[in-house]
Amino acid sequence: MQNKRIKNILATEPLKQKIEVRGWLRTRRDARDFSFLEINDGSCLANLQVIASSALGNYKDIVLKLHTGCSVLVAGELRESPAKGQTVELHADKIEVYGWADPESYPLQKKRHSFEFLRNIAHLRPRTNSLGAIARIRSSLSYAVHQFFQDQGFILVHTPIITTIDCEGAGEMFRVTAPLHIRKDNSQEPIDSDFFGKPANLTVSGQLQAEVYAMAMGNVYTFGPTFRAENSNTSRHLAEFWMVEPEMAFCDLTENMALAESFLKYLVHHVLEKDAQDMSLFANFIDKKLFAKLEKVIEKPFTRITYTEAVDILQKSNKNFEFPVRWGTDLQAEHERYICENVFDQPVFITDYPKDIKPFYMRVNADGKTVAAMDLLLPGLGEIIGGSQREERYDVLVARMQELRLNFEEYRWYLDLRAFGTAPHSGFGLGFERFLQFVTAMNNIREVIPFPRTPGSALY
Repeated sequence: MQNKRIKNILATEPLKQKIEVRGWLRTRRDARDFSFLEINDGSCLANLQVIASSALGNYKDIVLKLHTGCSVLVAGELRESPAKGQTVELHADKIEVYGWADPESYPLQKKRHSFEFLRNIAHLRPRTNSLGAIARIRSSLSYAVHQFFQDQGFILVHTPIITTIDCEGAGEMFRVTAPLHIRKDNSQEPIDSDFFGKPANLTVSGQLQAEVYAMAMGNVYTFGPTFRAENSNTSRHLAEFWMVEPEMAFCDLTENMALAESFLKYLVHHVLEKDAQDMSLFANFIDKKLFAKLEKVIEKPFTRITYTEAVDILQKSNKNFEFPVRWGTDLQAEHERYICENVFDQPVFITDYPKDIKPFYMRVNADGKTVAAMDLLLPGLGEIIGGSQREERYDVLVARMQELRLNFEEYRWYLDLRAFGTAPHSGFGLGFERFLQFVTAMNNIREVIPFPRTPGSALY
């Protein structure tokens, strides 16, 4: 008898069929002559109800000893359910236990736990409704990312996780090192240099390496883990997170924003269409207006304003911000949210930031003071996408690097892209976990990644 996934059983399985399911017990309720078992196998939010009759040979020895968390095999006949809220139920002919869960020590006995509590048992929290739903939504949206770019002819590039380049120039990188020589007894010999012959770090972005392939293949993208050694314990920051980063040759800032907007709308449409059941959990228990908020993202074009216009709006708002607003300083989360929530009530692109607060690779505008950069802000979240048109002019890029006192030898290969067949090109990065926060309305980013890495916390 073939094992059936509960998601498929509830969607397509015919009645009066003998089937077998494997999963974990969520609840057991006993009546006079039978027990109701709720089984979940992780394939969907819904449980499958099992009717276990007292006529089963192991009813007293097995069924009546089952508790939340036990893993079981159930074989029987699928029948129409007379109860409201479910279409089918499984009448068991056989129940076997793969693994017991002691109710005295199993920590998920209660129906509800705080997210803070669940973070401390990240190895068990996927068994809860909320974290299981997030895992399925994350998987679904990961597929959608690849589908979007592949359908548009983009080529996936696997950029390195270990790098010698600081893309953002902030210096908040995790150092990677290893001995060059290891004795046969595994003890380390003293060494004078690193494994790679020079300092190496975990990447903060795959952008610069993606540019290499964009300047040979046109449109490329990378989707992988990135790392920031930033000592920040906020609900919006992680030390390890995933980034989606496309790079496009022969593309200016306007085209870059058009792609970012269509990409974001594609992902929102996907999650509403493909993940409605899991999304309903967050709409019912986290944010009653979640579906309306997401539909609004799809409905109309995003607003576009310049950084200078944004500063003017903020200064004229008469709002007492925690961080003062003045031209030449970076916008804070409170400023970003005020603009897209209170002023425009929709996603907003802000463009043309001062060059002094942006990385060296962004294209300098004609005014000499700003760069062709863009950030996309979302209501309730703030920045979700950051991007720019890259500086393709050799002399201008050299001047910028001199201003910032960058090591020319380290970036010689990057300058070669401008020396040999340079072309206008653009790209952006989307923080995948922040987008997951937006679509699920989760308050803390630690809930939307399987194993969160934050200052002082790396349990697994």
